[in-house]
Amino acid sequence: MTTREEILRGVRGYGEAKCAAEESKGFVPGESFISTGGKVVDAQDLVNMVDSVLDGWFTSGRYHDEFEQKLAAWVGVQHCAFVNSGSSANLNALAALTSPKLGKRQLLPGDEVITPVAGFPTTINPILQLGLKPVFVDVELGTYDAVDEQIVSLVEQSHSEGGDKKIKAIMMAHTLGNPFNVTLMRELCDKYGLWLVEDACDALGTTIDGKRVGTFGDLATASFYPAHHITTGEGGAVFCNNGLLAKEVKSFRDWGRACWCDTGHDNACGKRFDWQLGKLPKGYDHKYTYDNIGYNLKATDIQAALGVSQLDKIDNTVSTRHKNGDKLYTAICTAFGVDAQALENGEHLTAGPFVMPVVAKNVNLSWFGFPLTLDPSRPELDREDLIQFLNSRKIGTRLVFASNILRQPAYVGLVEAGRARTFGGGNGVDGDFPNADVVTNRSFWLGTHPNLSDEMITFMADSLKEWVNGQ
Repeated sequence: MTTREEILRGVRGYGEAKCAAEESKGFVPGESFISTGGKVVDAQDLVNMVDSVLDGWFTSGRYHDEFEQKLAAWVGVQHCAFVNSGSSANLNALAALTSPKLGKRQLLPGDEVITPVAGFPTTINPILQLGLKPVFVDVELGTYDAVDEQIVSLVEQSHSEGGDKKIKAIMMAHTLGNPFNVTLMRELCDKYGLWLVEDACDALGTTIDGKRVGTFGDLATASFYPAHHITTGEGGAVFCNNGLLAKEVKSFRDWGRACWCDTGHDNACGKRFDWQLGKLPKGYDHKYTYDNIGYNLKATDIQAALGVSQLDKIDNTVSTRHKNGDKLYTAICTAFGVDAQALENGEHLTAGPFVMPVVAKNVNLSWFGFPLTLDPSRPELDREDLIQFLNSRKIGTRLVFASNILRQPAYVGLVEAGRARTFGGGNGVDGDFPNADVVTNRSFWLGTHPNLSDEMITFMADSLKEWVNGQ
C-alpha cells in the first residue's frame, strides 16, 4: 500500500517540475500575456492541500486553527476568523456590529454608515443587506480613497447639537492597497463613538508608520482570492482586538450559534446541557442554541492548508509588490520624461496625460494594482481606445471596480428609494461626485503582482507612451 509520505513526496516532485516549467517560459513582448493579477504557488502549497485531503477532514480542522493563529500574529491583532471569501468577511464584520450584545452601540436598521461611492461592491453591499443606510462620499483622484473633508462634515453635522445622530459607522477600503487616512478616521470614530470597519482586502502588508493595515479598525477584513497578496483559492478573514467582537464575528460566521466549540469538539464551556437561554427549556443543547441570525461563512481545511504555506511567502510577496509598483511608477515617469522624484514630491500631478498615484510619505505600499487616470483636461484621449490598444499587446487592464456605484444597474435609483443618501444631497449621478465620475470614465489599473519581470514593466510603460504618441 502506498504510504502518505510516498504520496506527498510524489506531489512535491510534481509541483517542483511544474513550477520549473513555468519559470522557464520566456517573455515575448506583445505575445506573452501580462495579467493584472498573479498568484504565487509552489510545491509546498500543493503538498499542504493534498496533506489536508488525506486527513479526510474537509471542514475546519488543524490547518484552520494554525492559519488563524499565524495570520493574526503576522497582521498584529489578537483575533482572526477565517471565512470563505473577502466579500463574506465584509458581511461578517458588519453583521457582528448588529449583535444585541453590543448594547447601545448595536447597529440597527436605518442607522447610517459612511462609505465612498467608488469601490468594490462588497464593501457597500453588506450595508444594504443588513438594512443599514449607506451615506456616500466622493473619492480623491490619485489615491482613489474617500474625500476626508466630506466625512468630517457629515459626522460633525450628524453628531452636533440638534443632529440626528444617525451616522454610526464608517466602512471603507484601502483602494488598490493605498490606505485611506486611518489616523483621521480613528480619531473621528473615537470622538463620536462610531465603529470603524477597515476593508483591507486589497492591502495586506501595507504599513502606515510601520504598522500594518488591518490593525486600525474596530474590525478589519482581508481577501485571499487568487489575485490578492496570498491566496486560499476563495477565502477571507476578519481581524479585531476585542474579545466580544471576536466572539460575535465567529457566531455570525457559524450560523449565529451561541456555542463557541471548534468544529468537531463538544462541551468547551463545561455545561453544554446546563444553559437556559432565550425561551428555551433549561438544558437545551448549547451546540444548537443561536444568539444571532447568522450565516454559514466557514472555509474548508483544504483552503486553510494552502493559507498556512502561503504565509511562508507573504513577506517576499509584499516586498515584491512594493518594488514592482515603484518600478512601474519610475518606468512611466521615464517614458514621459518626468522626474519621478519630483512627482513624488508633489511638483507634478501627471506623467504625460496620466494622473499618477499619490502615496503618503508615511506609507509603505503593498500595491494590489497600479491606478492611472487619463487627465480630465485631455478629453480627446479615450480610455476605451487605450485599453483596446493595451489588450492588442496582451497587457491586461482592469477598471477601478464599480467606479461610481450609483451608476451601476443594481444601484440606480437607490437614493430616490430612500435606501441611501449622498454627501451633496443629490441622486449621485447628476454631478454629485465629480471625481468618482472621472474614475468611471477615465481610470484603469495595471498589475503589480510578483510574477512580473522588469522587462514586462518596461513594456507596459513603453506601450502607454506609444499609444499617446499615436493620438
